[in-house]
Amino acid sequence: MGWNPVIISSDSNHLVQIPRFSKRYFYETIDGIGTWWIRTIKYSGTSSFRRILSWIDFEVKLWLMPKHKLPHPSVIIVSSLSLLTVFNGYWLKRKYGCKLIFEVRDIWPLTITEEGGFRPLNPFVRILAWAEKFGYKHADIIVGTMPNLAEHVSTVMHTAMNCVCIPFGYDPELYSNLEAVSEEYNARYIPKGKFIVGYAGSIGITNALEPLIDCAIAMQDNERVHFLLLGDGDLLESFKTKVSGLTNISFAPKVGKAQVHGVLAHCQVLYFSVKDSKVWQYGLSLNKLIDYMMAAKPIVASYNGYQSMINEAECGRFIQANNVSALRRTIEDYSNMSPEKLDEVGQRGKFWLMDNRPYNKIAQNYCQLFG
Repeated sequence: MGWNPVIISSDSNHLVQIPRFSKRYFYETIDGIGTWWIRTIKYSGTSSFRRILSWIDFEVKLWLMPKHKLPHPSVIIVSSLSLLTVFNGYWLKRKYGCKLIFEVRDIWPLTITEEGGFRPLNPFVRILAWAEKFGYKHADIIVGTMPNLAEHVSTVMHTAMNCVCIPFGYDPELYSNLEAVSEEYNARYIPKGKFIVGYAGSIGITNALEPLIDCAIAMQDNERVHFLLLGDGDLLESFKTKVSGLTNISFAPKVGKAQVHGVLAHCQVLYFSVKDSKVWQYGLSLNKLIDYMMAAKPIVASYNGYQSMINEAECGRFIQANNVSALRRTIEDYSNMSPEKLDEVGQRGKFWLMDNRPYNKIAQNYCQLFG
């Protein structure tokens, strides 16, 4: 689109393939985009002290990074997490006289006080709160992946701020290169002739899957409905133990991203849930919903927050979080629908996503902020 982006990232990232390098800084071109990697302290646990050290290590090395190797920027985007990068972003803004965009992908420190068990007076939380306010105050534009971020920002800053929602999207090419799972996988984990309620993703504390597990237990006498959980996580073994002996639930090991669609295609309804947390009152933008909607299946969401996507596309239902009875009634309602009606509901989600969330359209919206 005529822009020449440069990415600067820590190499402490378990979500992408990191090149091996021994120097402090390493440069490569990825899909035509200049990318600088900064070697930082590694960590394993997401709540570990080493993770905090890794953030600080990144900020120090970013500050010391030879800037003459970088092109003169017209826009700097600080994409959290880590919030601490906003200090470097502000310094670069002042150095180059350019625009600063503060992009919020996770609302910190609210997330760790609401869901991580941290107290608001914890020194680390207070530092993050200071960084958050600093970023909101000094950014030219605040971008959020969640649609109602402006309400949170105005609460924190006690005044209205310039907030724009740039949500997660999808790459159409990814869904044109899908891979099927093996017949052995299907035969072992996906029963035939059942109404399958599917979940795909991590199976951990933050995924709030207890209502789905309890619903499977409550519906064990319904021989038609089957629950399928695809993925792994900290709570996988405890959930398996809890439903030991039940024949209406199965746990399938995770597959490659290109194969997830093949598993979801065997489901009739897809499920997701989150904790009943203040974080969600500012909305959601989840990669999980992208996969679900592209699968063209009705979606049931245990969710008490600000509603978007599912209600906009009319492709499923939001129900009260932690309400097993409501979840059971909703699953029974969908199980009594005709295949044609289920397909109609699911297709609405896919068509809405194709109209509103392809990456090229999101990129066009983002680029309008750069001028």
